[in-house]
Amino acid sequence: MFYESEPSRALRFGDILQGFVFVEADVSDPKNQRSYKINVKNPSFSVVMTPCCSIGKKVLSLTPLIEIRPSFFDNPYFEDDLTRINRTMRPEETVSPTIWQEFPPEEKAKRLRETESYAVADVFIYEKHDLLPPYQLLLRGKRNTVSTSYYMIDFKNIYIIKCDKVNSAEDSPYDLKNLELTVQTRNELRNKLGAFFKRRPLEDRILED
Repeated sequence: MFYESEPSRALRFGDILQGFVFVEADVSDPKNQRSYKINVKNPSFSVVMTPCCSIGKKVLSLTPLIEIRPSFFDNPYFEDDLTRINRTMRPEETVSPTIWQEFPPEEKAKRLRETESYAVADVFIYEKHDLLPPYQLLLRGKRNTVSTSYYMIDFKNIYIIKCDKVNSAEDSPYDLKNLELTVQTRNELRNKLGAFFKRRPLEDRILED
């Protein structure tokens, strides 16, 4: 099960909330302190990114809950269940069968030698739910749209807000909570977020054991 049937009376990592704004700084020239714009948005839903045990001191990390990418439907393995993107998978599952067949034999062999990995490292998919409104997506290369109520968060889009009502997980505006992840789902989010920030560029791999 993806969501708890009875959310707790506390804020938890991964919770879907309503009622918080999203502030985005648009900096055109970082050397010029006056060269910026502040965009204030009001997303329908936000997700708590602060670990449960660290919620407090009037600060909360959030990220907007946003629509998924139409390209996810290009891969039948994802299309059957988009939450598969949240977990590691075999190399041949990370792309559509058509693309896999187009790889030359040496590329296939190289990929098959690799361990299971995340196909899309920077996002986490939220399962459909009656509380999440459906929306229309125009799929690539097609004229028709598809209705879906899958959503996602982007790990590159985390921000903080300061709120006098955030004193601890239990002493916070948990009445703004719409949905709470199960322990298993929250662990999947924690693992994927950790893997995203743990990645090392090629030039740092000399440190590998």
